[in-house]
Amino acid sequence: MKVVILGAGQVGGSLSANLSSNGYDVTVIDSNDEKLSDLDSRLDLRTVSGHASHPITLKRAGCDSDTILLALTNNDEVNIVSCQIAKETFSVKKTICRLSDSSYLDSFESFKDSIDIPISPEKDITEHLSQLIRHPGTNQIETFADGKVKLIAVKASKKGKLVGKELKNINDDMPDVETHVPVIYRKNKPIKPSGSTIIKENDELYFITSARNIDSVVNEVQEDHSQHSRIFIVGGGKIGFNLAKDLESDFNVKLVERDKARCKFLSEELERSIVLHGSGSDEELLSSENIDQTDVFCALTNDDEANIMSSFLAKKLGAKKTMILVNNISYMDIIPKRFIDNVVAPYRLTISLVMQDLREADFAQDVLLKMHSGAEAVEGVVHSNPFTSDFIGKPVVNLPIPEEASIGAIVRDEKILMPSNDLMLSIDDHLIVFFTDKQAIPEIENYFREV
Repeated sequence: MKVVILGAGQVGGSLSANLSSNGYDVTVIDSNDEKLSDLDSRLDLRTVSGHASHPITLKRAGCDSDTILLALTNNDEVNIVSCQIAKETFSVKKTICRLSDSSYLDSFESFKDSIDIPISPEKDITEHLSQLIRHPGTNQIETFADGKVKLIAVKASKKGKLVGKELKNINDDMPDVETHVPVIYRKNKPIKPSGSTIIKENDELYFITSARNIDSVVNEVQEDHSQHSRIFIVGGGKIGFNLAKDLESDFNVKLVERDKARCKFLSEELERSIVLHGSGSDEELLSSENIDQTDVFCALTNDDEANIMSSFLAKKLGAKKTMILVNNISYMDIIPKRFIDNVVAPYRLTISLVMQDLREADFAQDVLLKMHSGAEAVEGVVHSNPFTSDFIGKPVVNLPIPEEASIGAIVRDEKILMPSNDLMLSIDDHLIVFFTDKQAIPEIENYFREV
């Protein structure tokens, strides 16, 4: 498949590495020759230097009717114009456009002829952060089946009810809660659990359940968590602003922003949040605002180093939990976990949004879970074809899947069903499949192909 990516930044660079390693014919456009040279030296792809929305640049990149254009620059207007030119001048097959400003999404009807699929990483990041705050104890929450199914990651603590017991005991503790554990990470290595698997302290369990059961499941492997009430946000950009707006009716929110003009805007637009002018790394400011009584400290600026350092300081001064945004993938493995509880990587969410629309099979959702290990979860729709004909009407567990995969749940007619020997496979079932290695995904794609 021929893909042209506009933008060689963290998002475009990470995505180009992902796609080129999976056999896509990738071309990257950017005006920064240094970034292009770095990609060219490391990856099997083409690079074109030039302005992303210029027709000559798009022509040099080889845009034609077989091309999928991914407009992923940091400039919404450049992305929109690039998609318009790509569609009207080069008749590209599909355009996927990154839009940061929600007003463009609200006015999407105006662009629907030139943009096939709009994506909004900033919107997804805000929702992701909000869910983590609303459900204490979770490390990750991913959504499937239009919100009906949640995949949550929880680290087992010493006093968790299930720690030291077999996994099957969860059914005795919560007989009315439907849940399934497709994988456990122990010392960063995946384990495919059975009912007799003993849960150990610091195991990271991935649960699949319905949205209403998240807190019940968390309380099985961790000490009971009191709900958060005080939230401190550093950075009043799009994400910080939208998160404060989302939380302020349910939490006590304080937001710190360095720019005076932006502070004025924030104070006018936010109804209940307290807006403070200053720096997130100002110890005197944090102390005066009772950071030691803060439940969650969120560092959401565009500066990775500032986010890391302000979180270190907040933890030192007594903040109970810290969350940060990190764009630089090289920082992911060196951030000390005892200072920072949750790291949210925007490029991971963007790659997930793009991948689900690049798959040739019928994937409703594709979520990249762990960047370095290649763990991924997909939601695929079962179709009648030569690959499924022998398995329709037979137990779902009989469906051949690779060793690296595990079926986590089935969504059928709005119902969430857990895999069992008694559950038969049907056409139009939505299978939620967890992969410890994304390289195994092509082995099951045929089940989700339309004839």
